[in-house]
Amino acid sequence: MYDYGTFANGKWQSDGQSSFATWNPASPAQQAGRYRHTAPSSIDTIVSDARAAQEQWGRRPPVERARIVGEFLARIEAKAEPIAVAITREQGKPIGEARGELAKSLREARFMVSQGAQADGSVVNSQRRGVRNLVIRRPRGVIAAITPWNFPVLTPMRKIVPALVYGNAIVLKPSEFTPAAVCLIAEASANVLPDGLLQIVLGGADVGRALAESRGIDGLTFTGSVEVGRSVYQLAARNLAEVSLEMGGKNAAIINDTDDLDRCLDQITGAAYQCAGQRCTAISRVIVQERLASDVIAGLVRRAGAFRLGDGMDPSTTMGPLIHKAHLNRVDSLVRQGIEEGARLVVGGAPAVVSGLEDGFFYQPTVLADVRPEMVVAREEVFGPVISVIAYEEFEEALRILNGTEYGLTSALFSNDNRCIQRFLDVSAHGMMHVNHGTIPDDHMPFGGIRNSGVGAYSVGRSAGNFYTTEHSAYLQYE
Repeated sequence: MYDYGTFANGKWQSDGQSSFATWNPASPAQQAGRYRHTAPSSIDTIVSDARAAQEQWGRRPPVERARIVGEFLARIEAKAEPIAVAITREQGKPIGEARGELAKSLREARFMVSQGAQADGSVVNSQRRGVRNLVIRRPRGVIAAITPWNFPVLTPMRKIVPALVYGNAIVLKPSEFTPAAVCLIAEASANVLPDGLLQIVLGGADVGRALAESRGIDGLTFTGSVEVGRSVYQLAARNLAEVSLEMGGKNAAIINDTDDLDRCLDQITGAAYQCAGQRCTAISRVIVQERLASDVIAGLVRRAGAFRLGDGMDPSTTMGPLIHKAHLNRVDSLVRQGIEEGARLVVGGAPAVVSGLEDGFFYQPTVLADVRPEMVVAREEVFGPVISVIAYEEFEEALRILNGTEYGLTSALFSNDNRCIQRFLDVSAHGMMHVNHGTIPDDHMPFGGIRNSGVGAYSVGRSAGNFYTTEHSAYLQYE
């Protein structure tokens, strides 16, 4: 059983504070870990210690920082299997998905190390003779990070690694439902990173609030719901801290035409049902041309029925449970509300009972047909294994439906019509757009959203450094 407290100044703190437990969502009676809450009153001291560590770390050359962070990543990779097991035990996803999550995290991290090692400035021609203009970027300082439970490694690593390689210290609060993986990552930092550079605080909303409103932080990066994102945005604004927010999505795939419907539906099903649909980039709406609707629905039903629900540690499991009972109830409530509003249940639509795991938080892979854009199930983020199928006649109608939510994270189009593809790229109101494949992002591409899905710099790619550094203009007169 995992047993951790606050990780501060390179040591685990065990001072008898109140504790909380984590549980296996596939078998909720099985305790996974026991953790000590970080006292909110201690946050300012932890942030102050991070400041002291950052002042030394930020003076090191970028190439040296990159080398040290690379050693840190090698230590994490050496613990790959225990970290993957920790993901599955607390989050529930199949062990294969957990291993894939860690592998992708490391690929993204190594790309960001290469970015951070490069020159962090530029020369700009001056408008005056005898003057050379420079644009210089410096480490921002102390970064606060708050991460969710659905990707216990991928999301924290998207914040930890760029923060470090660009010369910052970071104080991170993982979700109280899935802290074990981050604690194992913190252990990997021992004797590699300077003490105080990476610190982990544990607990619920009170700890997150104390971290977000600490006057000692220079930047706040958050991944989670829109509701909580608004709250942490307001807290950070009080201290004028820079923010990078990644929030929810109500992502859709338009199927306009395709010469390979099976490949198309394989892509959509993978994007919709991975992590039991508990992904901000999950496809939850399929907007399909009317002439293809019946074939699309039949294909989705076949694929939904092929999943095997079970404990993620069972290698035959292809879909794990939802994270906890309250979330299971919310998903079920939204599905039932959709049916009450006129959606037609095609498959699934209820909690699943798995033999030997009768108390697990499983939900049947679900397909709803005859969904209308104004229905709650078509507008709100379900965050479960639920696909809503919406039919359309004209392509412009499909685009209106696509953009007709408050979110703007990711979208997909399946079509061989170049005019439709170009129109989609022009008007899709989403930070990430995919043509003829699902919503799985590359390891080096910008990751983020617009509208209510994101604020500030994206978390991967060249522009990520804009959050982790500050910009300065310098003028050198030499004549």
